[in-house]
Amino acid sequence: MSQARQDGITLRQWLPLVGLTCCAFVFNTSEFMPIGLLTDIAASFSLTEAQAGIMISVYAWGVMLLSLPLMVFASRFEFKRMLLGVLAVFSLGQFLSALAPTYPILVCARLVVACAHAVFWSVASIMASRLVDTRHGALAISMIATGSSIAQIFGLPLGRAIGLAVGWRMTFAVVGVLSTVAVVYQATVFPAMPAGERFTVKQLPELLKNPLLIALYAVTVFMATGYYASYSYIEPFLAQVAHVDASAITMTLTAFGCSGLLGSWLFGRLFDGHRFPFLAITLSGVPVALLLMGPAASSLVTVLAVCALWGCCATAFNVAFQAELIKHTPADSSAVAMSIFSGLFNLGIGTGTAIGGAVVSGPGIAWIGCAGGAIAAVGVILAITVMFPAIRRAKPVA
Repeated sequence: MSQARQDGITLRQWLPLVGLTCCAFVFNTSEFMPIGLLTDIAASFSLTEAQAGIMISVYAWGVMLLSLPLMVFASRFEFKRMLLGVLAVFSLGQFLSALAPTYPILVCARLVVACAHAVFWSVASIMASRLVDTRHGALAISMIATGSSIAQIFGLPLGRAIGLAVGWRMTFAVVGVLSTVAVVYQATVFPAMPAGERFTVKQLPELLKNPLLIALYAVTVFMATGYYASYSYIEPFLAQVAHVDASAITMTLTAFGCSGLLGSWLFGRLFDGHRFPFLAITLSGVPVALLLMGPAASSLVTVLAVCALWGCCATAFNVAFQAELIKHTPADSSAVAMSIFSGLFNLGIGTGTAIGGAVVSGPGIAWIGCAGGAIAAVGVILAITVMFPAIRRAKPVA
C-alpha cells in the first residue's frame, strides 16, 4: 500500500462516506422543505402560516419522542442493515406526503418520515467517523454537516422552485425518488459495520451522569429553540417584513445554505486547534444574527449579511457539539447519546416553531428575530458558565 493510501482516505472509505453525505442532503432537504413552501402548503389546505407551521412542530416533537426508544431498539442491528431500513422508511414517508389528501394525513405522513429521521441523525456522524481512521474523524463528521448545508444551498431552494412550478407535492415525490436511489447505492458500497454491544435503558442513568453531556444538552435546547423560533418563519418574514420578492427569497435561502457550508469548512479547519474560541464565537453569532433580523430588513444586502452570519455560526456550533459528544462518550453508548442530542435538538425545533407561531399570531412576524435571539442568548450564557468548564474537566473516552 502506498504512503498516500496509508495517510489519506481510501476509495473504499470515500464511497460510503460520500453516500452518507448525500443521505444527509436528502434528509435535511426533506426537513427544510415545509419551511420554504409554508405559504403554498397553508394555502392548499386553507390554513394560515402559523397553523401550517404546526406541522413543523409535530414533526420535530415526533423526532424528539421517537429518537431514544427507536435508537435503543435499533442498537441491536448492524449499522448497514439499520441504514438501509431507515432509508426505506424515509422514502415511504415522502411518497405518502406527496399523496396526502388532507392536512392531518400530511402530518401523519411526516411522522413516518420523522421515525426515519430520528434514527438517521442519531447514527450519521458516528457511522461517518467509524468509516475512516481516527485522524480523519473531524473531516468525516464535517462532511455530514456539509451534506446538511448543501441541502440549504440547493435542496431547500430547489424544492421551493419545484413547488412553485408544479406544486409542493411534487417536491416530496422527488425526495422520495432520491432516497430510493440512496438505498440502492448504499446497499452496494456501504461496508459491514458491527453496532457493538446492545444498549439498554438500564445504562441511561450512567450515561446521564456525564456533566458535559448534561450541559451540552441544555445548551442545545436553548440554541435550537431560539434558532427555529425565527427560521421556521423566515419565508413569510422575508416576504412580509423585508418585502423581498419570490426569486430573491430563493436567493436568500441559498445564501443561508452557502454560509452553512462555510461553517462546516471552518469546523474542519479550525476546531481541533481552537476549540473554545471556535465554540464561543459560533454560539454567540447566532443570537447576534437573530437580533439583527428586524433592523436588517430594510435592505436586501443587510438581510443577506445577517443570514450569512446566522447560517455559518449555526452549522459550525452544531457539528462542533456532535464532535464533542462523540469524543467524550463510550463507543457502545455514543449512538444513544447522539439520539438524545437529536431528540433534544428537535424539542428545540418544535418548541421554537410553536413560540415563533405565537409571536406571528400575537405581536407580529416582525418580532420573531427578537424572540429567537433572546432565547439563544440564554444558551450562550449557559455554554460559557456551565458547558465550557465541564469540557475543560472532561477527559476524552479512549
